Amino acid sequence: MSVTDATADDLADSVRAVRETEPLVQHLTNTVTINDVANLTLHWGGLPVMADSFGDAGEMAELARAITINIGQVPDARVEAMHEAARKANERGIPVVLDPVGVGSTPSREAVAESLLSEIDFAVIKGNYGEISALAGVEADVQGVESIGDYDEIEQTAQSLAESTGAIVVASGVTDVVADADGAVRVAAGHDMLGEVVGTGCMLGATVATFCGALEDDREAAVHATLAFGVAGERAAEMEHAGPGSYSTNFRDAVAGVTGEVVADLDLEERIERVR
Repeated sequence: MSVTDATADDLADSVRAVRETEPLVQHLTNTVTINDVANLTLHWGGLPVMADSFGDAGEMAELARAITINIGQVPDARVEAMHEAARKANERGIPVVLDPVGVGSTPSREAVAESLLSEIDFAVIKGNYGEISALAGVEADVQGVESIGDYDEIEQTAQSLAESTGAIVVASGVTDVVADADGAVRVAAGHDMLGEVVGTGCMLGATVATFCGALEDDREAAVHATLAFGVAGERAAEMEHAGPGSYSTNFRDAVAGVTGEVVADLDLEERIERVR
């Protein structure tokens, strides 16, 4: 992966590209985090639109630069809209990001994910360790939408899923892993407080889609989005906060403050490590 040689200037160029391009990013996501997803897309510099009903979803996909499919809630009508929008995106050649929320916890979610993977070409699949493991057919422990347990071979698992789907795979956890069929890298960025706020996984998926909508290389977009997201998490922790509530507000402010000028001054040495 050439992204292991990424410099702060490379990351700065990606952040600037998002803000200059202002990609229209369509999110078919769950109602728990819909406002957070919309705001984070906006704070990175993208334009969010939450068109998730059949008919409207396909029509909006004609205009979007990238699409997020988040299966945090799976009523039949929304699943139909997911397929409609994603098929249109595939026809147009724009990136589709799958966030398989809660896969591994119920048969219904597994069925939805399987139907999407069988019919849609995804540019990126973003999930926590448990969700990625479940999709890859590896034993996983997912309770509700949370990944628990140990995943000592997550790099191999993420690469296996990338090989079988043709997608870039982002496995989020204590250390994030980004893999494709040729290898995997660890991205060292973030803060423990991100795990204390509901919806940060959904927000990472939205961030990846926003970067994909602005950049030509989906692999570069996935790595830089994951790194920028983690850096924002660190900067939020440096701001005064009393707990998860104020940290959540700080995080949104931090994302808005992660500009090209800010990241150009970062030391990225040892932030991205090739592991496969």
